[in-house]
Amino acid sequence: MASLLLFQRLKKFWQCLFSSTSISVLKPPIKILVTGAAGQIGYAILPMIARGQMFGPDQPVIIHMLDISPASEALEGVKMELIDSALPLLRGVVATTDVVEACKGVNFAVMLAGFPRKEGMERKDVMSKNVAIYKAQASALEQHAAPNCKILVVANPANTNALILKEFAPSIPAKNITCLTRLDHNRALAQLSERLHVHIGDVKNVIIWGNHSSTQYPDANHAIVTTKDGEKSAKELVANDAWLKGEFISTVQQRGAAIIKARKLSSSLSAASAACDHMRDWILGTPEGTWVSMGVYSDGAYGIPAGLFYSFPVTCDKGEWRTVQGLTVDEFSRAKMEATAQELVEEKNLAYSCLN
Repeated sequence: MASLLLFQRLKKFWQCLFSSTSISVLKPPIKILVTGAAGQIGYAILPMIARGQMFGPDQPVIIHMLDISPASEALEGVKMELIDSALPLLRGVVATTDVVEACKGVNFAVMLAGFPRKEGMERKDVMSKNVAIYKAQASALEQHAAPNCKILVVANPANTNALILKEFAPSIPAKNITCLTRLDHNRALAQLSERLHVHIGDVKNVIIWGNHSSTQYPDANHAIVTTKDGEKSAKELVANDAWLKGEFISTVQQRGAAIIKARKLSSSLSAASAACDHMRDWILGTPEGTWVSMGVYSDGAYGIPAGLFYSFPVTCDKGEWRTVQGLTVDEFSRAKMEATAQELVEEKNLAYSCLN
């Protein structure tokens, strides 16, 4: 009996010694660029990345932080805070205002930097500023990032910023550039969760079609809810088409504006969390039977014009995304999908006019 007890204790000791936490140091660190790192989303997302919420608890990271010169002092303060947080996965921090230094050898890039629309500015003025920003950053990534670098564009207009980045980084495959609509996807899940009084983890397969703007189309037609009796259609459980075609859509579309009104600042924590969700699923894979929404380069699927960054339902495996095919699209959905596509065509034309 004593020998058996000793054996069990030794077994438990070796299991603890060689647990995933212990061997995580053997995994080589990866380099992640975060632009606009001294901003509100940057301040929220950086500790999330360093704690493993983006790439997993066994992946050490070296963070490259980039911001503009006027934010250099704040950027240095963020660096000090990251160091002071004593995060085991954090293997280094680069804080710089030099885009070339920031892009050197990065494996992943999270693009938070963008020029916000200010009072009195025309739409073309904002687009012109962002075209200049993304043209410069694309060129630096093209020349200095690691091979097969994967990029997530968060700054608005996210879809069109991603398009400009693609145009000026031609050696980076279009499939390696995405934009964030996961925040809208998460908001849609949350609305169904609250409506049905179920845990948000029991709701899946909503879709955000189109642009990350007020024309986006949150689609619950294919959403699934896990109940004690198995998986059920969210549409059938809600049993209220008027709500699904009205308040549900408008609430998700206008959620960002509602947060600004309440908080007097734009979404930061939820945007940072969504960006982590987006990258984690892209790199580590989506669960079996689950899809997520990502802004990706259209190849003409579902009749959406090729050459736009458009949000589709996708599944991910081994660092690659794939558009979910064969979903039924009714007339109501088709009209919504085409309307947001048309806005993206207009944005594309406006962006290209700023290049001349």
